[in-house]
Amino acid sequence: MRTRLLPLLIVLMAAVLLALGIPLAGSVAAAEQQRVVVDRIDDTARFAALAQFVTDQPTGPRVNAVDERRQTLIKELAAYYDVYGIRTGVFYRNLAVMANAPETLYLPADGEGREAFNEALLGRRSHDPEQVWPWQRHRLVVASPVIRDGDVIAVVVTDSPTGQMRSKILHGWLIIGAGEIAAMLLALGAALRLTGWVLRPVRVLDATTHDIATGRLKSRVAAAGGPPELRRLARSFNEMADNVEDVLEQQRAFVADASHQLRNPLSALLLRIELLALELPEGNEEIASVRTEGKRLAEVLDDLLDLALAEHAEADLRLTDIGELTAERVASWSPLADSVGVRLTGICPATTAWADPVTLSSALDAVIDNALKFTPEGESVEVEVSSNGEVSKVVVTDRGPGLSDEELARIGDRFWRSAGHQNIKGSGLGLSISGVLLSAGGGSLSYTRHEPRGLKVTVTVPRSEPAS
Repeated sequence: MRTRLLPLLIVLMAAVLLALGIPLAGSVAAAEQQRVVVDRIDDTARFAALAQFVTDQPTGPRVNAVDERRQTLIKELAAYYDVYGIRTGVFYRNLAVMANAPETLYLPADGEGREAFNEALLGRRSHDPEQVWPWQRHRLVVASPVIRDGDVIAVVVTDSPTGQMRSKILHGWLIIGAGEIAAMLLALGAALRLTGWVLRPVRVLDATTHDIATGRLKSRVAAAGGPPELRRLARSFNEMADNVEDVLEQQRAFVADASHQLRNPLSALLLRIELLALELPEGNEEIASVRTEGKRLAEVLDDLLDLALAEHAEADLRLTDIGELTAERVASWSPLADSVGVRLTGICPATTAWADPVTLSSALDAVIDNALKFTPEGESVEVEVSSNGEVSKVVVTDRGPGLSDEELARIGDRFWRSAGHQNIKGSGLGLSISGVLLSAGGGSLSYTRHEPRGLKVTVTVPRSEPAS
């Protein structure tokens, strides 16, 4: 969940930072250009003040004075160009040059310079030029009118390079970018803390749910931080788990009590049947059938009691030599296998795993017993022990009739027996009890079809040390 929630928060935070950063970057660029434009306007106003006293065709005793004013204007423009590199020219209304620097500067027939000149002829300075961005090499053109006696006699035009201005804009953007990155890192840290705070109760709840699902019914959600809603959910979950455990405990107690209480009257009933059999002729089929059903009922009650105890028992896990234990069970079942004409073989290399020896022995007994029951005479049952870095396995393979896919899905259910095997002795609880006992210690029973016929049962136990 964290891997899904965190990218969503990051995208939202990045969108917010971009929504703030892009307008700020545009504002920085506009402010820097406006500063340059204002500076050029001041310069053109100063040059216009000098140019308004220069006449076009001076006459009389003012010739020298006029020439001096023109020369002064020319020197000012030249010095301005040498120092700042800004091209400047003063042009009459007919486009004739009053003064310019450099001397090659003339008004173009069209373009920004000509548009600014025409606008200044109307008696107002030119409009602010379009925004220049750092990746553009445009020049900045500003024009101001030269007014004498209320009439526009000339126009001052400045044509400025924008390299320095674009560098300052880029520098401002870099500062904004660094601030955005710092803010993003800060927001990422806050998002990590926020998601951890929100999801910590969920992780605890998930772990506890897994523990309960695997049989550790005593597990409860520990007190943790997080939003109030999740803390309330944890308390509700603990209450639900308590109620479920109470119900299961009542069921176990009922099964155990019922099976225990029924054994005494059933034993008395079986005794009366035996006494009744003494009064009947030898070989009476009805009394034999009643005796068989009574014994089967006694076995079912014993298995029910074992199942109730198994569901309540805690696994006594210890480091066990699986190969040695399996070899003992194979040796114990070999006489029965020989008596029914089935070859029982075992490949049991030494390997260790964490298991309850009594539980594992019972599970192997149940599996080998089933395999011998359903394997025809002359066939074989193979028991093989193997292991990897995580688990150890005991695989029991028989050559019996096997099971269909539907039957494979149901094997291990309580009281379930295949429709084709109803006449074979058993209660349908042996594998269920073994599965419950194994799962309490982290083990499992699994069933697959063995080709061309038969069944393969795998007993799995963990090799890693169980958590305390």
